[in-house]
Amino acid sequence: MIDLLVKVAVNAVALLAAANVVPEVKLVFDTGRFEDWVKIAIIALIFALVNSYLKPILKVLAMPIGFLTMGLVAFAINAGMLLGTAWIASLSHDTLDIGFSVGGYPPHFGYEAIGAAVVASIVISVVATLLDLLLMPRKILGL
Repeated sequence: MIDLLVKVAVNAVALLAAANVVPEVKLVFDTGRFEDWVKIAIIALIFALVNSYLKPILKVLAMPIGFLTMGLVAFAINAGMLLGTAWIASLSHDTLDIGFSVGGYPPHFGYEAIGAAVVASIVISVVATLLDLLLMPRKILGL
């Protein structure tokens, strides 16, 4: 349970960093409202669940292509996970009013969305890796 909470917190920080660095990533929130922080946590939870369950399956299926491209297919998989998260968040827009889009997707899917997703996935990977390195003592001590 603690691992899931830590993963959601790391994903929330990484998504906020991507929204601040990549101009095409839109994460609509107000820092003064608690409800908006809950919405960010929901998006981070969706992202954590998509990465935990779908990403390993896609990595195994794309392994032959990964060997041919020397691992570059991982960028496409990460971008797809981010676009999938935006799509799932848009499905709950009516009930939760979550404003999250990547390059205009959803509703518009095009090269802008793919490019923004690739760049945002690189930012998310770097931030998540740095935070995991900072949290490494927690794993070593078994907390």
